[in-house]
Amino acid sequence: MYHVYAIKSISRNYIYVGITDNPERRINYHNQGYNKTTRAYAPFSIILIEDFDTRPAARRREIELKTGFGKAFLKKLVLEQELRLT
Repeated sequence: MYHVYAIKSISRNYIYVGITDNPERRINYHNQGYNKTTRAYAPFSIILIEDFDTRPAARRREIELKTGFGKAFLKKLVLEQELRLT
């Protein structure tokens, strides 16, 4: 099983979208600074995790979330999560 995940930097305005077979491990790597691309933006909170049976299906969704429409969708999710917390 493959997972597409989106995480948001807690301290800065940055959203990262990725694909993995183990989301818990992968997000921990991001938070611990092991990923060079996201190191400066740690720590992160989870926005979204979606499950897929095949890697190609997960990759299609990952690409979709990296488009302008996908980023707008993720920003809307972040806003909804923030509103629920207040």
